[in-house]
Amino acid sequence: MTFTVKEICQEIWNLEEKYELNHKEIQGCYPWQLIRMYLYYEITRKTNVFESAQQSSLSLFDKINSFLPFLKNSILSNPLSGRENVDVLIFDHPRKVIFEDEYQDIYSYFLKDTLNQYGKSFETIESPYLNHHFRNNENIKENHVRFNDRILLGSFIHKTRNRGKLPFTDEEKQLINAVKYELETAFKIEIDLFRIMEDHILNFQYDYEKYIELLQRKNPKVVFLVVAYENKALVAACKKMNIEIIELQHGTISPYHLGYSYPENTMKFNDEIKDIEYFPDKILSFGDYWKNACPFPIDSENIISMGFPYFEENSKTYMEISEEKNNEPIAQKQILFISQGVIGKYLSKLAYETASNIKENNENNENNNSQKYKFIYKLHPGEYGTWKENYDYLTKAVNEFDNFTVIDKSEPPLYELFAKSHYQIGAFSTAIYEGLAFNCKTFIIDVPGVEYLDDLIDKDIVKKVKSSEELINYINNGNISIQEYDKDYFFKNFDETIFKKILSD
Repeated sequence: MTFTVKEICQEIWNLEEKYELNHKEIQGCYPWQLIRMYLYYEITRKTNVFESAQQSSLSLFDKINSFLPFLKNSILSNPLSGRENVDVLIFDHPRKVIFEDEYQDIYSYFLKDTLNQYGKSFETIESPYLNHHFRNNENIKENHVRFNDRILLGSFIHKTRNRGKLPFTDEEKQLINAVKYELETAFKIEIDLFRIMEDHILNFQYDYEKYIELLQRKNPKVVFLVVAYENKALVAACKKMNIEIIELQHGTISPYHLGYSYPENTMKFNDEIKDIEYFPDKILSFGDYWKNACPFPIDSENIISMGFPYFEENSKTYMEISEEKNNEPIAQKQILFISQGVIGKYLSKLAYETASNIKENNENNENNNSQKYKFIYKLHPGEYGTWKENYDYLTKAVNEFDNFTVIDKSEPPLYELFAKSHYQIGAFSTAIYEGLAFNCKTFIIDVPGVEYLDDLIDKDIVKKVKSSEELINYINNGNISIQEYDKDYFFKNFDETIFKKILSD
């Protein structure tokens, strides 16, 4: 049986309403809020709704080799050492890109300059990405950076030592078993719900205590973080200490993103609507569009459109190219495929079939002036090192077509690719919205997760396609009927006055 993302979310929401799961306390915390996103990914993986992400896995050698740096960082860059008070703590995104000649988190990099401008002291707490910190400045203290390795390592040791020892009560066991049975019955899979619950509870218990200690040492007035749904112990600690915690948007938000979407019936407890305990106080969004992107569990006034400085700064360079492509005929129009690990096999097959069918059509067309196309397949950074093993269709495409290029590095910049492309094809990546800002005619492949973009499809801003034939028909038609849209609605210019108000408050 094949499930859709919508069906999986609906089943989870039904269980949350039936058992009031979001507010059921087990072992001193609210574990359903901890596992909600993890469980969604586990179900989509086991039901084959999504492929596993195609990023490189760490070998045993890699894991052993990374232990010493973990240990070193835990000692030399321990955020729990010292008692220097700061106005602001920043928990940035682990994945970095080279921007302005150094590795930076594109979602939070602007904070340091703005905080310096207003004379606010701050410190960034950085977690590793694939067990490695990407930094070209070794003197991290001068940059106000500490590594989170000490807390992560301690959490792993705590979980390993205590797994299987949590004293679940009979009532807690009964609830977990009931939910486990309903999930397994609904999706025809096996779910080790006890292990999932236990691992998340143990991590939470350790992390929560350490974050309380960190907040007591640093005494910040406000905490900024990226990806709150993966840092719930930090959110809980801030709530306990009455410190405002604000999330910076990092990607697409939709009614089916369980990191953010809480329909009202899922928040009920004893027939009353209750706050979600492990949710940030505010979200600073890319633009006004995201304010109503899903049923958030906080008031709409706390979803604040502040802009996306990285997009604003980097897109300016290429906007002129984007305007020229729409005013002048180009002999070889560019078709850009935006990949993601979980749908990469679907998309790479569509890309190959599209290039193959267009080539065949051109060869059979006696009109020598038939349209030529250039195909660009942009991989997600997590796919760079594995695509040759995982995507047979891409290897075939590169070998068979001289107008098909796979981009498996950060150059040329993504925004340059958007600026030069007439069409973009993808699934539910945030990059789709960025491509729209560059006037790319946009097609969404009909794969699991397409529901994330239902709003754009319903408004006819993008077109949904099921096959290469349908895509080619749209492209060859030329006059694609797409509704006009306000690009600033997705990504507004950085509004510094909003940020200044947050700091003054």
